[in-house]
Amino acid sequence: MKKLLVCLLLCPYLLWGQPLRVAVAANAQFVMEELKTAFQKKTGVPLEMIVNSSGKLTTQIQQGAPYDVFLSADMAYPQTLYKANLTTAAPIVYAYGSLVLWTAGELPVSATLAVLSNPGVRHIAIANPATAPYGEAAIGYLKAKKWLDKIQAKIVYGESISQVNQYILSGAAEVGFTAKSVVMDPTLAKRGHWVDLPQTGYAPIAQGVVVLKRTTQTKAAEQFLTFLRSPDARRILQKFGYKQTE
Repeated sequence: MKKLLVCLLLCPYLLWGQPLRVAVAANAQFVMEELKTAFQKKTGVPLEMIVNSSGKLTTQIQQGAPYDVFLSADMAYPQTLYKANLTTAAPIVYAYGSLVLWTAGELPVSATLAVLSNPGVRHIAIANPATAPYGEAAIGYLKAKKWLDKIQAKIVYGESISQVNQYILSGAAEVGFTAKSVVMDPTLAKRGHWVDLPQTGYAPIAQGVVVLKRTTQTKAAEQFLTFLRSPDARRILQKFGYKQTE
């Protein structure tokens, strides 16, 4: 009976509450699994993830999707929602992401991108730059390094980083540009190999978070934002290759 009373007092969300619905850009899908576990353990608030490209999630929010919090792969999409008066406050940066070139095979990937001209590379996977900030960064990097025109015919676009990852892991694309947080996931540690791409051809990918005005769980949403700035969350983000905010 005593244990039951403690649970009733400390775990109201788990017993009766609706989950906190967090819309998550696909680049953060794997790190969010660990953040979710740590957040739930710390607060008792159940959390549900909805994963897609930042652009598609933004459109869904504009059309009334019942999300509480939005973690974007950039600052532009949450800023758009803020300007439309759909968020409780301006977006804040919770981490900085970076690009990698990844192959599930044995191709010699390097930061020079020389592998892209390899005859064995017939398809190069990139997230749709119109809706996925990491795709936009990849295109910017290719332009800066004067590779885009050379390999344009080989590019296959995924709707999000998640689809890019599927292309690479299935072999549908021999190489692809993805988020470092993806290849840092322990379950993918032995799946091919990858190389960091220096941030000389693209701007640091500042990732923003906002609480949406339509949330009915303001307290839980604010708890999540506070958690994202906590030492525990920062350690998890760093583990997945994200650089920290000031």
